[in-house]
Amino acid sequence: MNIRFEGRVVVVSGAGHGFGRTIARSFAGLGAWVFGCDISAENLAETASTGGIHTAVVDLADRRAAAAWIAGIERDTKQAVFCLVNNAGGVAGQTPHPLEEVPDEDWDRIFAINVGAAMALSRAAAPAMKQARRGRIINISSGAGLQASLTGIQAYCSAKHAVIGLTRQLAHEFGPFNITVNSVAPGFIRSNPSTEKQWEAYGPERQQALVEGIAMKRLGSAQDIANAVIFFASDLAGFVNGQVIQVDGGR
Repeated sequence: MNIRFEGRVVVVSGAGHGFGRTIARSFAGLGAWVFGCDISAENLAETASTGGIHTAVVDLADRRAAAAWIAGIERDTKQAVFCLVNNAGGVAGQTPHPLEEVPDEDWDRIFAINVGAAMALSRAAAPAMKQARRGRIINISSGAGLQASLTGIQAYCSAKHAVIGLTRQLAHEFGPFNITVNSVAPGFIRSNPSTEKQWEAYGPERQQALVEGIAMKRLGSAQDIANAVIFFASDLAGFVNGQVIQVDGGR
């Protein structure tokens, strides 16, 4: 099957680097009408430099801004979003601390950019998707959504578990409208400044141990994550709903 997305609107959050940039570029290369957001204009400019990607600076912790972005896309394209990729998230620059030392604002920030952003964008896109009676929502979770996190950051692990819970619940709610909701759970991949910092902090011995713990004995790439997203968005996955694909090389 020749997978193409001509004429279909694809929205990718956190498109400024890492998974989001690769996902956005992959969809653009397959003919989609791609819209990406991030908090960094500079990073978005790099993402869009290959062409075919419309970008906007949006702080998704502001749910009104998230909703306004989706409304603008629907207005400009005169159609519903076909595929929403909730990729924005991460650890917000935080490092691990004992739970008793974790400030409320650090906990809340991680939940806002991981779970809150996915909820806000999905909520905004849902009415038009339901009216169109078609669509795909793909949430980027993490191996940390299925087990303890390598980051050691409690809020991140909890938020990624919540992203998977949101995925499964929305799959049941949206399924009757021919909208599927699935999740890609990456393993450890060196794809952005945060993961590079984490990798360097491990040192040679822990780096080797991490790789040895992977069945394929190597780290994956951002393109591996994009490929799984493309599968979920394609007609091949038309009857796949409420599922989580771990893309981790076999831990």
